[in-house]
Amino acid sequence: MSEIKNIGIFTSGGDAPGMNACIRAAVRTAHQCKIEVTGIYEGYDGLINAKFNKLSPIDVSGIIHTGGTILKSSRSEAFMTPEGRKKAYENMKAQGIDALIAIGGDGTFKGAEVFNQEFDVPIVGCPGTIDNNLFGTDYTIGFDTACNTAVEAIDKIRDTATSHNRMFLVEVMGKDAGYIALHACVAGGGEAVLLPEQLDDLPRLMRFLKEKSRGKIFANIIVVAEGDETGGATEVEKLINMGYPEYETKVTVLGHLQRGGSPTCKDRLLSGKLGMFAVDALLQGKFNVMVGEVHQKVKFTPFHEAGNKEKPLDPDLVRMSETLVI
Repeated sequence: MSEIKNIGIFTSGGDAPGMNACIRAAVRTAHQCKIEVTGIYEGYDGLINAKFNKLSPIDVSGIIHTGGTILKSSRSEAFMTPEGRKKAYENMKAQGIDALIAIGGDGTFKGAEVFNQEFDVPIVGCPGTIDNNLFGTDYTIGFDTACNTAVEAIDKIRDTATSHNRMFLVEVMGKDAGYIALHACVAGGGEAVLLPEQLDDLPRLMRFLKEKSRGKIFANIIVVAEGDETGGATEVEKLINMGYPEYETKVTVLGHLQRGGSPTCKDRLLSGKLGMFAVDALLQGKFNVMVGEVHQKVKFTPFHEAGNKEKPLDPDLVRMSETLVI
């Protein structure tokens, strides 16, 4: 504990609801341990450009319910170069920062791992991404809020779909992972879901539509992850229109709407726990790891495992998405 006097904290990559709650928890935990916290603005670019500001418990008051990140975020091309990382390290040491807490996703942790290897910087990561695609934690910060946003949108879209007997293809975020799509489809009562992890979902959708086309055309909600191999909701719509012109289709792309908004209770609790344990990890000498939660227990996972190990979809939810269809 005596070796770390000042912890730097930053958010990197895509923003996620709950990042502010995580910052708040880390700052207040460090304060209890008589440790200073330095806020680093705009992610790794902030380290390179020396965008620092001390954070006290008062500075993080009133942010637990806010979306986005008070520290701003970015994806830094400069940090990908040895020169950029050297400058970041020099600025960090000049500021008196002894260790770092990085809140972000896979790219954030890859950068943190390299930084640790080159300069032996103590770093702990908190999984902040709505995609929920990191190994070593059941849920990532922002995922639950993004799912709730998607389900709320699907509920509203279903009203107009039912009024006109239309089929809506709702595209949600997930370039490489279908967690949001799967959860939102099951919770929103969707008739089908297309996921990046499954290569046979389009043929199954076509068989489903063929079967339904024999009777009365009802409203349908098809949830499509943006990273599905078909090419997204617009491309799926084209294929449906070619094969089944009797369906009147509409596409709704939720896009960045899923990243915003006040974090849910679940995300606030998760963010607070991870922020608190990130500080604990640094003070206990646990470096170069992501702090996550598995079965409601805190778990520390090396950065290279968090980003590279496969995190499969819940098979029960997959079965539900295929079984609970009207």
